[in-house]
Amino acid sequence: MKKVISLFSGIGGIDLGFQQAGFETVWANDIDRDACKTYRLNFPDTTVFECDTRKLDASLLQEVAIITAGFPCQPFSVCGNQKGFSDNRGNLFFEIMRIADVVKPQLIFLENVANLVEHEKGHTFNVIHNELVSRGYYLRYLVADACDYGIPQHRTRTYLLAFREVEKCESYFFPEKIKLEKQIFDIIDKSEKVDDCFYLPENTPLYKKIAEAITDDNQIYRFSDYGIQKSKDGICFTLKANMGTWYNRVPMIKDYYGIRTITPEECLRLMGFPRSFKIADIPLKSAYKQIGNSVCVPVIKLLAENILGLIR
Repeated sequence: MKKVISLFSGIGGIDLGFQQAGFETVWANDIDRDACKTYRLNFPDTTVFECDTRKLDASLLQEVAIITAGFPCQPFSVCGNQKGFSDNRGNLFFEIMRIADVVKPQLIFLENVANLVEHEKGHTFNVIHNELVSRGYYLRYLVADACDYGIPQHRTRTYLLAFREVEKCESYFFPEKIKLEKQIFDIIDKSEKVDDCFYLPENTPLYKKIAEAITDDNQIYRFSDYGIQKSKDGICFTLKANMGTWYNRVPMIKDYYGIRTITPEECLRLMGFPRSFKIADIPLKSAYKQIGNSVCVPVIKLLAENILGLIR
């Protein structure tokens, strides 16, 4: 089986997509303790280095076919301060290059926000491009929304594939779009009562405010910087990491029993994780944060399936 190492692995969304496509992740790295707990629970055979990526001793790492990295997106996101490489988290991209210099993968697979391509009028993307090209890699990239690949969530991300061989780069093709056949409530069952802790107490200001905003029970809602946001056409808006920071940023629905936030398990389903994937025993806020920081697994699987035949 073709071997992968995973940097900034989080709970393992990219790794799961590659696993489903036929790859094996031999080790993973993330600094977040709670994310590593969930990762170990779901990938018991993968070695996890729970540390700052900058502390990894690359000389001790084995050569593998692929490096994957969903490196920190906040420095490039339109929702953040967009400091880019002047943000310490943005500089972590160069740690991927440091490790790649030693591991010498045939392919480097990167995932980040859609704004990566446009950040600082393209300068950020040019830096990434030049770093990879200077090491002999050839690039392909795609900016894609998950709802164009069968997932009822608007989640637009940049996927960048850097191949060591130009022939492999030219042979790679991105997957065709998939007709969206599911909506939010094909995934979330409104007839299923969840734990009472997820329901908003009636006769509270928060309950009254969201109850007034719910004009369509078949949509999902949340508070945003601009007021209460409502989904359209049964497609969820982007699930963000700030779900773990502000309680009211967790999407809310009206089910048969009341008004409530969606559960972490329902968030996972909206990201395309299988029901077999479990969140470890970690604080609820941390669970929401980790999921919001992850990826839509079926999109990764589609991208990885088209890589499989090109890697030795």
